[in-house]
Amino acid sequence: MREKLYQSMIELTNGKWSSSMIKAFSQSKMSKKFIPSYIKYFNIKTQEVIRHVDDFSTLHDFFIREVKEDSRPLDDSPSSVISPVDATIETFGDITSEGIFFVKGKAYTLHDMLGSQKIAKEYENGKYMILYLSPAEYHRIHAPVDGKVKRQFVLGKKSYPVNKWGLQYGKETISGNYRLLTELHMPNGKHCFHIKVGAMFVNSIELTNTSQEWKKGEEVGYFSFGSTVVMLFQENSIEFSSHVKPRNFVRMGEIVATML
Repeated sequence: MREKLYQSMIELTNGKWSSSMIKAFSQSKMSKKFIPSYIKYFNIKTQEVIRHVDDFSTLHDFFIREVKEDSRPLDDSPSSVISPVDATIETFGDITSEGIFFVKGKAYTLHDMLGSQKIAKEYENGKYMILYLSPAEYHRIHAPVDGKVKRQFVLGKKSYPVNKWGLQYGKETISGNYRLLTELHMPNGKHCFHIKVGAMFVNSIELTNTSQEWKKGEEVGYFSFGSTVVMLFQENSIEFSSHVKPRNFVRMGEIVATML
């Protein structure tokens, strides 16, 4: 009953009008005065932010803030896969031979996630990781490895919330959301997907790197509002690091896996 009620409420509010209203307010000059209370509510460390708080013109401007480079040191091991974002590790694990992976007890298929049975086959028996960014986090997105862009495309239309309630009670919370998918050819010869998932009713994922090569740690885009990154890896391509555990928080640049 709770699940059905949640889904009904989200469907009623997840439309163009609500998205437009949220986006318009966050980018309005009026929203600037809410920045101090936003910082206080989410306990955001402003010392690592490049610009002074007063220099941000809107709440959205602050939300996509840049941070000092030395505040996010990169693991420089040639075989490391780093977290592309500041986020909570929602879950991670193995993809089954049928192309299924589980989030909060819900089964997702590679076919639904990737929109192609042919591409999905290439990731069966692989591994996955779900990284959740709360509204408090640094929302710039970075490259997890050095890699050549094999393909890049967009799927989905709506953006259901991807917080713990959305993942538990939502319908197609990840595979149905608006998402920007980038497949990378990694240095070990294997492929991985770096999937940026829109959330909180606003389909705003801005790509800032349009080149065909990504360098580990460089910025590739940013989210507007809280969101999620899904990483998929082919079979026998990586091994998760020992400190990677569900609900652990990782910062961009920290190692989360090692290439095999």
